[in-house]
Amino acid sequence: MRPVADRDSAEWWARTAAGEFSVQRCDSCGTLRFPARAYCHRCRTRGWRWQPVAPAGRVESWIVSHQPFLPGATEPYVVVMVRLADAPECVMYGNWRGARPPAAGEPVRAHFTVVDDGLSLIDWAPAGEEGNGAGRGRGGEGPAGRGRDTEDRAG
Repeated sequence: MRPVADRDSAEWWARTAAGEFSVQRCDSCGTLRFPARAYCHRCRTRGWRWQPVAPAGRVESWIVSHQPFLPGATEPYVVVMVRLADAPECVMYGNWRGARPPAAGEPVRAHFTVVDDGLSLIDWAPAGEEGNGAGRGRGGEGPAGRGRDTEDRAG
């Protein structure tokens, strides 16, 4: 099952597929926001632009799924909720790519998991673990599929 891009998220999915880690920034009040939406939740204006931010954050919460929702998904797998370092009002979810369970408040780095030429997903791995930082992988564990890791491409 592929994520479905809508009016607000289509450009974010395209940027993620290109290896860019970004959130929206309100042109009026400067609020950073994710997920993408048409209006600023703070000042209710419509003007915004994409702003690259550091692909880093801290684990806010996580779940361990024992239900394989997609064919080929390994179980159990861990999905983490990460509060972004450069945009503390924003949280992103993704598969956990650590060799051990996550810890609350743990610093993490984004990992772009390439599903195919038009789709990349954001996964998370512990900051400082060798071979994880803001990299690009092919496939991935959990519901995104399986595959080989590739070299770090994003900065």
